[in-house]
This record gives sequence, structure tokens and C-alpha cells, in this order.
Amino acid sequence: MDYNLSEEHRMIRETVRQFAEREIRPLARELDEKETFSPELTRKMGELGLFGIYLPEKYGGQGMDYLAYIIAVEEIARVDGSQAATLAAHNSLGIGPLYYYGSEEQKMKYLPMLCTGEALWAFGLTEPDAGSDSRGSKTRATLENGEWVINGSKIFITNGSADNSMGATVQAVTGEKQGKKEFTTILVDKDTPGFTRQTMHGKMMWRASDTSQLFFDDCRVPESNLLGKVGEGSKIMLSTLDSGRLSIAAMGLGCAQGAYELALNYAKERKQFGQPISKFQAIAFKLADMAMKIELARNLLYKACWLKDTNQPFAMESAMAKLYCSEIAREVADEAVQVHGGYGLMKDYEIERFYRDQRLLQIGEGTSEIQRLVISRYIGC
Repeated sequence: MDYNLSEEHRMIRETVRQFAEREIRPLARELDEKETFSPELTRKMGELGLFGIYLPEKYGGQGMDYLAYIIAVEEIARVDGSQAATLAAHNSLGIGPLYYYGSEEQKMKYLPMLCTGEALWAFGLTEPDAGSDSRGSKTRATLENGEWVINGSKIFITNGSADNSMGATVQAVTGEKQGKKEFTTILVDKDTPGFTRQTMHGKMMWRASDTSQLFFDDCRVPESNLLGKVGEGSKIMLSTLDSGRLSIAAMGLGCAQGAYELALNYAKERKQFGQPISKFQAIAFKLADMAMKIELARNLLYKACWLKDTNQPFAMESAMAKLYCSEIAREVADEAVQVHGGYGLMKDYEIERFYRDQRLLQIGEGTSEIQRLVISRYIGC
């Protein structure tokens, strides 16, 4: 491994950081307060080339590696978790399955538009009674006269109901073999009869991202909308999550970095007992611990990306990175609020939003408990 970022990676970091500071930070508080999804910011992220960044140019991508994508997510999350969620979910969960498992016809149909920022795609896995247990899905699909007929529902789906969402990849039960459910993934376009979408409101975090419920009532799609092969649905969804965990880890890393910087800047400006509070050992040691934990998290995440980019097994490291980065986001955000004191509890200060946004990271795309289960299996427990 080379611990020095390439010139391309450094350029990505600087470009995305400038974009996030210029375009996102001025709007982040208002969008969070009003719980408003921003198609304009989504389009601008697309114009910057952040959607499909790791896809070949023939599909509308930038032809970069996965680390470049992860750095982009990290830098957006450093400013706003909501916009980072839109970026991460669309790239990893929306574009990912289509690119890795779609037919050439499906790729050419969907991917060029999905790389522009003008359109989003969702990942329909979680259900009201199927969260950590993805095989508990109850949504069913039957093949009738050359069409898949889908019935069921999905919940907590990012990018599922925005006006610019084109549709979703849906896991459905399509039969049973030897007493076990057979899962299949199917592409469902937004205007398909029987497919309805509902935006979820009242969230504590990521209030400016689109979270939705999806409903299927005798929803009929062509047989050709099959993604992969019949019976491969669970494999497709779970392998997608392996890569998706890297982007959630990047969100945790970016959140921690942003919270740390807010705390450091505040500590240098806030004076008590005649000097900046950063001069007091109690505060200085908190900031030192934050910096150390962030550096450890970044090294672990970048190693996992290096494994993926060099075509080596990375699933265990992906789970480790997702677990550690999300836990570090919690620890750093909590200490950053402590550094701010009473002001950290007020919406006038950005750290309050970071404290809320970090909480989903220990739940989404596999809880911290599930990550420990995954890791324990890899180490032979």
C-alpha cells in the first residue's frame, strides 16, 4: 500500500470540498429545518461528475476508482449528511446493482441518465418486518404471461419518492426451494401501474434527504426487468451492501471530520478564565483524541477501498470500516457537542445537526450489531 494519495485523489478532495463549502453549506441548515429535498443540489453534484464516478465513461461515468468515490462522499458528509446520503445511496445502492448485475441493454437504458444527477434510483430491500433479517422479506412476485406481478411494500428507502427518482431495484420472493424462500431482484420504473411511493417525514436526521415507503399492488413489469437471474436476489442485494458499507463508512468519517473541525474552531475562539478553552488540557485532550480516532478510521476505510480496487476480498474489512467509522462519528460528534457546551444544543450552531445526523450511521445498511456478527463469522466464531 502507498499511503500517499495520488494527484487525482487529491484533486477530487479539493474540488468536492470547495463545492460543498460553496454550494451546500449555505443551504444545509435551512433545508434541514424545512425537511426539504433539493433537486438543484442533486443536479449540481451530477454536473460535478459525482454520480457514477467509478463507472466507465461508456455508461456516463468518470472512469475513476472506488477510493475516488469514497473521498467524494467523505467530503460532502464533512458539510452535510443529507446530501451525502443522496450521493452515497444513489451510487452504491442505486447505480451499483445495475452496473454489476444488469444486462448490457439494461445498463445502456438506465446508467447514462442516472449519472447526470437529473434522475435517481432506489434500492428496495428493507420492509416493515424485514430489517436486519433481509430474508424475512414478504414482498412477492409471480410470473404471469410474460410479466412480473409484484405485491408488497418497502420502507426506509432512500431516494425512492423524490420527483426525480426513476424507480427502484426490488427484492421479492419468487418461490421456494427445499423449504427456503427464493429471492429475485426486479427493476420497477416509477410510472408503473400499481407502484406508489410515499415520502416519510418527521425524521430526526438526514432531514434534507428523501426517505420513502414503496407500495406494490398487482404491480406489473415486463419479464425483461429481471436483474440478474431468478433466485439470485439475495446474493445481489447482500453483495451490493458490501460495497455500500464503504460509503456509509465514508459518511461516518466525513461527519467525524466535520464535527471535529467545528469543535476545534470553536475551542480556539471561545474564551473562559481569560484564555481560549483550547488551551485547557481537558479540552485539548478531547480534540487530540478526536484527531487520532479520525486518522485511524480513515486508514481502515482507505485500506478496504484499496482491497476492492485491487480486486481482493474486502467484505470483512468493509464491515469493519462501516462499524468503526460510524462508531467514531458518534464519539466525535458527542465530544464536539461537549466542547461547545450549551451552545452545542442550539440549532444556531451546526454541531447540533451533526450530532443528529450521525445517529443513523450505526443503523443504516446493517446495524453495528450486524456488522459485529459479520466480522465474527469471518474470523471463524
